[in-house]
Amino acid sequence: MEYNTQKTQLHLPEYGRIIQQLVERCKELSTKEERNEMAMAIIDFMGQRNPQLRDEENYKHKLWDHLYILANHELDVDSPYPFPTKEELEEKPKRMEYPKLQGDFKFYGKSILQLIEKAIELEQGDEKEALIEVIANNMKKSYNVYNKEHVTDDVIFRHLKELSENRLDLTGIESLEKSKIYYPTNNNNRNNSNNNNRNSNNRNNNNPLNKRRHNNNSNSNNNHNNKNRK
Repeated sequence: MEYNTQKTQLHLPEYGRIIQQLVERCKELSTKEERNEMAMAIIDFMGQRNPQLRDEENYKHKLWDHLYILANHELDVDSPYPFPTKEELEEKPKRMEYPKLQGDFKFYGKSILQLIEKAIELEQGDEKEALIEVIANNMKKSYNVYNKEHVTDDVIFRHLKELSENRLDLTGIESLEKSKIYYPTNNNNRNNSNNNNRNSNNRNNNNPLNKRRHNNNSNSNNNHNNKNRK
């Protein structure tokens, strides 16, 4: 009995041993025309075995690259795309720099810095003031999650001023008002409640059972009045 560990190593295990054997057979063909024809058939077979690749961009190019890797870079065929070299495949990706936040304010997150930059770009007006209020409110929430303690508004104002390099300043006000964007007024809730009551009344009036009860009650009252007249 032959075990997989005793067989030749698969260069791309996700394609299986059958495709690996087909590629090895393609390499042994004597003429380039035969190799080209078989390589095209192998490419179609690889696409059928891995249909998820069709959702990716340039999936045909990727299949040809995989074919060349399966052949251990030793396949002489005419490819519509340039084959990758071993050096290109073995090249290590560049190290990605971790985003650094200013000072000791990592708990605010990168999104806060992006919002601050956006607020700085805006011209003076209601839109800029509203965005600054949103930023300050979110900073306060993030601070409370990080420290698990109550934070005063003046601390948030100092942090905002430092993070914006003195370009956004709320230290002139006493307290932070809740932004209308995140905290709708009670009038909206009251209007929604009134609308719900109207819809409920309309449903009750349109209910045939309620109409029948109303008619029965009216008939009963009329009969009672007639008896009293007699």
